[in-house]
Amino acid sequence: MPDQSQPILSVKNMSVQFPTLSGVVTAVKNVSFTVGREKVGIIGESGSGKSTTGRAIMRLQPATAKMVADEIRFEDIDLMRASEADMRSIRGRRISMILQDPKYSLNPVMTVGEQIAETVILHERVGRREARARTLAMLERVNIRDPERVFDLYPHEVSGGMGQRIMISMMLISSPSLIIADEPTSALDVTVRQQVLSILDDLITERNIGLVFISHDLNLVKSFCDRVIIMYAGRIVEELEAAKLEEATHPYTRGLLQALPSLDHPRDRLEVLRRDPSWAEA
Repeated sequence: MPDQSQPILSVKNMSVQFPTLSGVVTAVKNVSFTVGREKVGIIGESGSGKSTTGRAIMRLQPATAKMVADEIRFEDIDLMRASEADMRSIRGRRISMILQDPKYSLNPVMTVGEQIAETVILHERVGRREARARTLAMLERVNIRDPERVFDLYPHEVSGGMGQRIMISMMLISSPSLIIADEPTSALDVTVRQQVLSILDDLITERNIGLVFISHDLNLVKSFCDRVIIMYAGRIVEELEAAKLEEATHPYTRGLLQALPSLDHPRDRLEVLRRDPSWAEA
């Protein structure tokens, strides 16, 4: 039985740099946070370092990138010291990542069932018959009708909402302890998005695992997550409970909130976010 009081993930002073023709760019600067068995949202504008943070945890940066940290500890493993072979056994089995658009994440020349089953075969060394049975059960668990038919479909034959359910099936079938979801619903319409989030929420609660939910959507994160981390220019500028997002004090977070349209308080003109260079150095 896992210790509920201990964080699944602990990140201390992590930075990620990329070399460019005009010099070194620091995409993530000295970020520190923990994730327990909860839903933690990371929000900010494009370029704020959200996705880079998620990929760095899984050690999925390009070979030219430089990552440093005092510590990145996942359960009993120091990810900074783990070998690439160790990381291959962790990715997909103990930490899973759900990406933005399944059309670009799934293999176009394999059926969706084969791709989900491959995860079980690779990480748990089971036979194809058992892998197929577990895949069908998982497809049914994410509310896909007629799993036998869907098993044999190719990615281009499924809708966006079904594709994202398939991705959730693939990422959860090996029962990971942590999921990193990078804009998993941004390509979906509102109704399908709520269905996918409901399924994801049920599975996270049912399996008692942690979630890092990366998003631009403040309202979505506020209603879906337990805690929120706000990033600006590669830094964490504020962290608070999701339910108290309206009580944020940092001017960047306040600016993001004021730029949101509201049906309850309609305005002729939304606020324009004003940035202060000192935020990137704080």
